[in-house]
Amino acid sequence: MIQGKLEVAPSPSFTDVLSRLIELIDEIALVTEDSVIGPKILSDFAAYLKKIIPILVELKDDKEMDTQPIRKALESLEKDLKKAQGLAILCKSGSRFYLWFNFSAIVNQLKDLTHDLGRCLSLILMASLDVSNEIKNKIGNSHKEMLNAKFNQLFDDKEFIEEMIEGIKSGRFNKIDAEEFLVTIAQDVDVLPEPAMLRQEIENLKKNADAPVHKGQIEAMDLRRIIEFLEQADLLKDKNFNSLGSPDRNSTVSLHSSDGLQEKKFHGGLDEIFLIIRDGRNEDLSLALSELHKLIEGSLLDEERVRVEDLIPILAKRLSSKKQDIRKMILVILRILVSKNDDNKERLADDGALTLVVRSLTRDAEERREAVGLLLELSDVSRVRQRIGRVQGCILLVVAMLNSDDPCAVLDTKRLLDILSSNTQHVLHMAEANYFKPLVQCLREGSDMNRVLMATAISRMELTNQSKAALGEEGSIEPLVKLFISGKLEAKLAALGALQNLSTLTSNARRLIDSAIVGPILQLLFSVTSVLMTLREPAAAILANISESEQVLTNHHVTEQILSLLSLSSPTVQYHLFRALTNITSHPSASKLRSKMRENGALQLLMPFLTASDTKIKTGGLNLLYFLSLDSAEELNNQLGEGNLKTIVNIALVSGCVDEKAAALGIVSNIPITDRKATDVLVKAHLLPYMITLIKTESMNTLLVERAVSTLVRFTVPWDKKLQREAAKLGAIPLLVKVLSSGSCVAKARAATALAQLSQNSLSLSNSKANMWSCIGSSSIERECKVHGGTCSVKGSLCLIKAGAIPLLVRVLEGREREADEAVLGALSTLLQDKTWEKGCQTIAEASGVQPIIEILRVGSLKAQEKAVWILERIFRIEEYRVEYGDPVQVLFIDLAQKGDPAMKSLTAKILAHLELLQNQSSYF
Repeated sequence: MIQGKLEVAPSPSFTDVLSRLIELIDEIALVTEDSVIGPKILSDFAAYLKKIIPILVELKDDKEMDTQPIRKALESLEKDLKKAQGLAILCKSGSRFYLWFNFSAIVNQLKDLTHDLGRCLSLILMASLDVSNEIKNKIGNSHKEMLNAKFNQLFDDKEFIEEMIEGIKSGRFNKIDAEEFLVTIAQDVDVLPEPAMLRQEIENLKKNADAPVHKGQIEAMDLRRIIEFLEQADLLKDKNFNSLGSPDRNSTVSLHSSDGLQEKKFHGGLDEIFLIIRDGRNEDLSLALSELHKLIEGSLLDEERVRVEDLIPILAKRLSSKKQDIRKMILVILRILVSKNDDNKERLADDGALTLVVRSLTRDAEERREAVGLLLELSDVSRVRQRIGRVQGCILLVVAMLNSDDPCAVLDTKRLLDILSSNTQHVLHMAEANYFKPLVQCLREGSDMNRVLMATAISRMELTNQSKAALGEEGSIEPLVKLFISGKLEAKLAALGALQNLSTLTSNARRLIDSAIVGPILQLLFSVTSVLMTLREPAAAILANISESEQVLTNHHVTEQILSLLSLSSPTVQYHLFRALTNITSHPSASKLRSKMRENGALQLLMPFLTASDTKIKTGGLNLLYFLSLDSAEELNNQLGEGNLKTIVNIALVSGCVDEKAAALGIVSNIPITDRKATDVLVKAHLLPYMITLIKTESMNTLLVERAVSTLVRFTVPWDKKLQREAAKLGAIPLLVKVLSSGSCVAKARAATALAQLSQNSLSLSNSKANMWSCIGSSSIERECKVHGGTCSVKGSLCLIKAGAIPLLVRVLEGREREADEAVLGALSTLLQDKTWEKGCQTIAEASGVQPIIEILRVGSLKAQEKAVWILERIFRIEEYRVEYGDPVQVLFIDLAQKGDPAMKSLTAKILAHLELLQNQSSYF
């Protein structure tokens, strides 16, 4: 018995662990270099592994990384690396045939291992909180690459094996097939098709047949059945095979000048060619095909021999070769053979070779050209043509050939597509591949049934904008409109469905308007014929889509007709009609149209829809009412009424639908701020505190914030100090300042307007507060405001300086968007009242605001320029700012004085006088 305590082996040092992992990765990478199968895939796998080494080296150099979480992550990494090592060794030394049969499973295992290694890196990343950003980026990038790793198989054994197993079970395959399969597998794994070597591989395969089956691998029973089948091949028993895998003959394919000798050599050589092609050995196959090509081109091979030798099906099978030059030569030969007669075309189609021909459309440019040429040759025969179109993915790949750089290939492709388009099903497949020319041709010239079929297909397609544009450019709109106008009910429905799908694109909407479809659409919507009722929904949807185009505005009768339809329609049709009216009235140039609609009682017509139970209808009514309430001060006051206003306010307060809420607030914000009765209704409804809450909580909803801030403007009007104080007390000012930094351009403009209104009373509030404090004593007085002179605060005197608003207002001017300029300048101008202008100028200058204001003269609107000139006239009264900013802007002000708006001429002249460029007595004043 051993005395004493057992000593626990010390854990390896952190450096040793990392060194061991680096060595392990190097070993795996070395093994993959000599793999017998799938070297490209294994080299890709090794490349992923090598990306781990720099990360491990970085960790190795940092002693602080020796933590328990990182060691745990490295343990997981080591486990996965050992699995990878085992798989790499199997690929290097395992049975080649066994590896071939399980190649897909091995690739999947490599992919899973790569993903697992990527996850190990994420564990290291999570455990390495203190590493540099550079290392984090390395780990993060490698982790992402490994999780997204994909391995492209050079050949797909799954379909081949399934076909083999099914054929063996059904007894369809014979010795010849066994030999062909055996040679094909040998070619793929670079085993010479010699009996001894093939027998050795079969024996090795037997040893692995009962090995544990991993996910995706071939079952042991199926593998044993395949082995028994392959052992039937005569190739395994032939002792007279030479090193090229063909019977030992001395005959050649060379032709001699003597006719007798030529005849003798010709037949012997041809037998050799047929045998090599039948066996499919790559070493000789290329040469044999080349000689066969010469014989066929020289018309030295008669059709009977082609038929007897079953040459076309044999050549077709060889299209599964992994060698590109062989596939290309076979395609060339097949094209010549099938061009000779239709029987050869049928023979190629009957043997299921079309799939292999189509597969060549995915290869390199030359092979694609030969493949499409062969398909074109085959398409002469109707039955073969139908089979071509039925091959999965064929039409998609043929359409893709239109993008080829080879003009010959493109020409053949167009001819092939033209021939295939004689079948309507093929036309639909072409359309699914975004080739619409045959479909549009069918719409124009096809039978009634085919035109309905094409229109129905368009209505059901999930089209991208690019596809919609292509259909429009190809000329689909005109025949579809004709089908709608003159067709029977089924044709009308199909055409409307197609037009509804296409009309969501602006360019197609314009084409529809140009086709004069609006009249027939409205006529259909007014129809009370029961059979036409099913057409009203798509018709209304089309009307809504095309109404986004400004062209609809040219006819105000359209809006009157749509309005009159609202109360006569189903909810779905009403929804589309509201969309149409909203699109029309929202155009910037629709002011006159909106006015006309209000005159015709549109506002009153919409009021019942504000209480609709259908959310879409209520939202549609509110949105339309919002746009009609733009620029409508008098009509809105007269027609809205207190009851309707309360309904709208209630929607804003309690609706759970954001769109309803935004539309309701938009209407409220359009009510003139001078309407004190409306303001009283809003105050009593407690809308002000709700606006404050809404802006705080819905900051991510741009439209809602814009409408809420716009509504808040009426609670900051300068003539109602009590309301201003209430807004300030609720925290409106800091919130408005925040909007200046984070809101949309519209929200910033409204916020600046509200702040400008508040700031107009700051001077009087500051002075009154200062007088009040002077009675108490100076010790209690807060520090004076540098602009207003008195004691200022955000809530007490509504002071923009105390609110920190000035730098943010300046920043808005510095931005690229110009919509808020006028409002911002209005807010800044409140600092420049007669008693405060000098200090106000100083405050603006300290906030670096002078240069952005000058820039407005170059890029701003006319009204913004007027405000900017007003401010700059005060700024340039001060010598300090004339010296600092005057010289660079002299030319700008001279130009403005000469060419600018007359309204600014007097102030511009004053600025020039301040800059001593113009006398005060000048006629400019």
